[in-house]
Amino acid sequence: MAEVKIGTTVSRFDLSSILAQFRLIPENGHRFPDYKAGQYVALRRENCRLTKRVILPDGKITYVPDVDERGNQKRGPVTHSYSISSAPHETAEHGWLEFYIILETYEDGKPGRLTESLFQLDPTEDNKVYYFTKIAGDFTLERRTKGFRNVVFVGTGTGLAPFASMVKQLHYEALHGKASDVRYTLIHANRGAAELGYHDRLLEIEKAGRIDFLYVPSISRPSATETADQTLARGRANNLLRSIFDLPMKEQEDLMNVQELGDDPIRSQAILDRAVRPSLPAHIPKSLLLDRMDPKNTVILTCGNPLAMADIGHIAATTGTKFEKEVW
Repeated sequence: MAEVKIGTTVSRFDLSSILAQFRLIPENGHRFPDYKAGQYVALRRENCRLTKRVILPDGKITYVPDVDERGNQKRGPVTHSYSISSAPHETAEHGWLEFYIILETYEDGKPGRLTESLFQLDPTEDNKVYYFTKIAGDFTLERRTKGFRNVVFVGTGTGLAPFASMVKQLHYEALHGKASDVRYTLIHANRGAAELGYHDRLLEIEKAGRIDFLYVPSISRPSATETADQTLARGRANNLLRSIFDLPMKEQEDLMNVQELGDDPIRSQAILDRAVRPSLPAHIPKSLLLDRMDPKNTVILTCGNPLAMADIGHIAATTGTKFEKEVW
């Protein structure tokens, strides 16, 4: 049975105001369990703003502040599982687990219960995080990619975390004599270049050539400077994958469906007009990616935004490609 221990945050690197990488060491006298790249662990903080589940008259579920008799929002423990972004060899060598976490927000703009508390962490003062001693999950290369020549990772936002762990571990194993003829392709999209977690490390691994690895970083809300950067792709991860297979953008497909139903297309047209058109980095031709994504020999793994993952699943089904996604 899993126990609860008190870990200590030893470093925090902010990529933006809402995105950070945290390193956590175990309770004194203990070590983290062995794990495989792609697995997750449950974390907890004690002083979180609590909410309660409410069913609205139309049946929609929402969450509202859980307040006491004085109208003050209650505080208490909140637990959530996070994919581990460190590689197993890093934990074995340094002792820490690393996480790539976004400050979640609800529809009303208020921050998520646990992530708000995590983003208040200060490695020099408020640095304690509870963790469960069980590391779990079957979103691993062994379970999800066995027998495939081509493995395509598609990460949206912090959905990169399990893939960062996998790629770093594959590189490490190759350095230590474990050869593989599998081709790995990683598509990762985030809002801006600063939020592309592990970008420099992934470029280093690609350049080293110890594994057959192609990295496609994409910006979904590019600035003028980022638009001019030909080393970056543009567009959301699902739309970039659609463009590789010559499929219409998700927003275009939604508009076509609305028009076919005879519904008012104004809103769908406005969404399409705001969408960033997908484009590949200048040095990566579409033909190269298509060769690495032959449906007969390819499995697509995805993690991240649920809507994006659903669309990536649709793309896989449309092209006849094996599909796997991370689910809690």
